[in-house]
Amino acid sequence: MKNSTKVILLIAGVLLLDQIVKIWVKTHMEYGDEIFIFGMSWARIHFVENNGMAFGLSLGGEYGKLALSLFRVLAVGFLGYYIYHLIQNKASFGLLTCFALILAGALGNILDSAFYGLIFSESPYHGGLATLFPPEGGYSSFLHGKVVDMLYFPMVDGTFPDWLPIWGGEHFLFFRPVFNFADTAITVGVLSLIFFHRGFFSGQTKDPETTTGEEPEALQPTDPDPPSNLEEETSASPLAEDSAPGEK
Repeated sequence: MKNSTKVILLIAGVLLLDQIVKIWVKTHMEYGDEIFIFGMSWARIHFVENNGMAFGLSLGGEYGKLALSLFRVLAVGFLGYYIYHLIQNKASFGLLTCFALILAGALGNILDSAFYGLIFSESPYHGGLATLFPPEGGYSSFLHGKVVDMLYFPMVDGTFPDWLPIWGGEHFLFFRPVFNFADTAITVGVLSLIFFHRGFFSGQTKDPETTTGEEPEALQPTDPDPPSNLEEETSASPLAEDSAPGEK
């Protein structure tokens, strides 16, 4: 299977998983509801929405939301072109995988921002389920939809000791942000590039014929050592020409 086909399948798979989970959460859970994963209190499906970037970060106001959506569209266009460039230059599949994950994650969140406001009704806090394709129309306009988040892992929940400066006695929670599968794909892709970039790019070396456009020179066979002067004189001497037995 060609690397280009693998990249397309990877992007499509991540995008499909991300959107299936988001649509299910949006239509089967009320805003603020949560479900323990396999009964574990530190791993939950917790439905929230945000207007901004990964892990609930956001830019303020309507224009901030629009600017972020447009930036995502431009970033996706650049990533798509760069992945095409990498495929044309025979980049390693590991490197392609990293950028494919980042592209798939960015696409997943763009779909939320671009279309969820058009095709879903509002999700009020503990106020009922959202409707897909409501008769009265969606809750927002194009590129102003909210990103659906649901993965929540509050693994450490406690209080800072009183003797600790500044934060002493305050509540502590790790990991606080709520995110989605698109955010996960972006994070995995970026971290893989950071930690394994040397291995990915070290395989990009090419042979001389590919890099210079010229065939490498063939190795010339080495001549045997020329006879020494002593050997030449000996072979030319009359004494070296012994006559056959019986001849004088």
